[in-house]
Amino acid sequence: MVKKKKSHGSSSLHLALPATSANLGPAFDAAALAMDLYITVDARPAAGFSIHATGRDEEICQALKDHLILTTYREILESQGVQVRPLAIRIKNEIPIGKGCGSSAAARLAGIALANHFGRLRWNDAQIIGEASRREHHPDNASACWMGGLTIARMSGEAEAQVVSIRPKGKWPLLLAIPDQALATEDARRALPAQYSRADVVANIQNSMLLLAAFTQGRHDLLAAALEDRIHQPYRAPLCPLLPCLQELTGKAGVLGVALSGAGPSVILFLDPASPAQKTQKNVSAHLARHGLHAELLITSITPHGVRPARTHSR
Repeated sequence: MVKKKKSHGSSSLHLALPATSANLGPAFDAAALAMDLYITVDARPAAGFSIHATGRDEEICQALKDHLILTTYREILESQGVQVRPLAIRIKNEIPIGKGCGSSAAARLAGIALANHFGRLRWNDAQIIGEASRREHHPDNASACWMGGLTIARMSGEAEAQVVSIRPKGKWPLLLAIPDQALATEDARRALPAQYSRADVVANIQNSMLLLAAFTQGRHDLLAAALEDRIHQPYRAPLCPLLPCLQELTGKAGVLGVALSGAGPSVILFLDPASPAQKTQKNVSAHLARHGLHAELLITSITPHGVRPARTHSR
């Protein structure tokens, strides 16, 4: 029998968690970056659980049943033998759900952060990222969301992650292309083969190293070659028609390079900082229209800020 420990914390908690783009071409399950789009969560103790949501996908965000934030919150506290305190939660969401922008990692981290705060667990960054990575089955999105910037991450145990956060040199403006339809991560995973050739693996290792050099040295000229991938993008392209279409713009119209965002179907475009982003956005929109495709195009950037918990006054 597990003895329940009672938590007496009563202060509310405010969290702002950024969207993320993982894989970055060849760095499959190993690298991600945080984007200047957020899900904001405000929580306080209450007599019962409630959620009020605004912004993107608000119906999903405020559905109490199978809510990823609440499920994670409950599971963490129960696993630690801590009383589960009902919360009143307000959510403002900017992150597309189910479209390769790290929405599940952000939700899991929010749940873990709430459990850490209201359950007074005193987990450190490594424990929080490790637990989110275990639940996500890879550490890239979780590390970038929590730490911000560009992160390189690997699992070193069942719930342990080794993470390095990098601040890319120079300016790296982004354009996020978001299709109307979502894509389940499970479907995107099923598209991948069970084995790869040595040539494909070596090419991805080389390109991943080149990609890291491009960001750390501010080498925009390396990006087009560094984003080439043989591990996941060729197999997911049939499920993500924006990708092959937008890859045609690499080196043209203010576009430095193109990659699938996470498992897709969204696509991230790295823009030439010397070209006006709004002009590039219009060029991309016109290119998609010529191919009979449509996507929401959001100008964004790599944010150096990860999750920033901030205590507010007790209510």
